[in-house]
Amino acid sequence: LPVKKKPRTFYSAEQLEELEKMFQEDHYPDNEKRREIAAVVGVTPQRILVWFQNRRAKWRKLQKLSIKGNRKYPASS
Repeated sequence: LPVKKKPRTFYSAEQLEELEKMFQEDHYPDNEKRREIAAVVGVTPQRILVWFQNRRAKWRKLQKLSIKGNRKYPASS
């Protein structure tokens, strides 16, 4: 049996702004915090969970790239 995928959730600019603001405060919101964010943003707590997972992955990737970039071009005095 094929696994049913959930339809992609598209976020408005306002929703993304709110999510990014929350991400700056806490990269790992607990269940209660996710419910609060979901109520503010207007999506399910499960969608918030997935958004934060994806955002943390993006954040780690950017961290890795910036570290790699710093090593490649050391600051000259």
